[in-house]
Amino acid sequence: MSEETIHPLSVRGVSYSYRLLRQPDRITEPVMVLGGALQGMYGWPQMEDQVGPVTDIVTADLPGMGSAGKLPPGPSTEFMCMAIERIIDDLDVPQINLFGFSYGAGLAFACAQRFSRRIARLALGGVPAHISATQLAYWRRAAELLTQGDTESFATVATEGLMCLDEARHVTRRRLAYRYVRRSMLNSARHSPHAADSLFRALLDRPDFSGGLSGVPTLVFSGEHDTVTSPARQRDFAATIPGSRVLTIPDADHWVVLERPHDVADLAARFFTDAPLTSAPCLVPVPREELSVAGAAFV
Repeated sequence: MSEETIHPLSVRGVSYSYRLLRQPDRITEPVMVLGGALQGMYGWPQMEDQVGPVTDIVTADLPGMGSAGKLPPGPSTEFMCMAIERIIDDLDVPQINLFGFSYGAGLAFACAQRFSRRIARLALGGVPAHISATQLAYWRRAAELLTQGDTESFATVATEGLMCLDEARHVTRRRLAYRYVRRSMLNSARHSPHAADSLFRALLDRPDFSGGLSGVPTLVFSGEHDTVTSPARQRDFAATIPGSRVLTIPDADHWVVLERPHDVADLAARFFTDAPLTSAPCLVPVPREELSVAGAAFV
């Protein structure tokens, strides 16, 4: 039985907190989970269920998210990395495993670049490595709706911008995921005091995905129908990380963590315990000819 505790912290006067589910018999470093710009510490039950038995789980309301304080003006990536490293210090462990999804993938990658010695393994899903001008305009419109107080329209526009709605491409649990994402967006819009600010920052203050990384075992995974950043673009990103592993999960779009939650959590548990990934269920390997170009590896 995991023991749950909430730990308040602050960085440069901004308050935030993290949630620790402690596993007394953990067999690998703690796993910190970082999600979307509007996603807080209670959005990862599947990770708790499948990764929790092997290690501690850490989730957080980082600055600008959930119940945390507002981010100060100016670029936020460096500030967020400071907040994340402060959590690692408070855990009093030499290293953690870092799982980042969507916006959280950018933060996780930026942290690994800044303090790689603290990161044992890095798993990045739905990496927003390339956002087109059309997508940016779309998301600015969503943020404007939120600023205007039209939370219903914002929730619809934001949800549609993150999902593959093309019925010709099969996405498992598409309708269920749509309802869940829209409800979550609506809840954040109505109850998070910094939702609009966080969304604008996620759009305009993006980490640099071109700088590469070395010395940290890295897994990059995506849904095969991801319309935020295509799997091909994510493979290009992975090519900047020598020895990285790349996996595509079928019948899923950007919200692979909702549409295939157990597969994603199983994949994370395998990766963070150095178990083989080839036997993970329902995975599509990257074609070998693409691997030879990208320099990544399917394991």
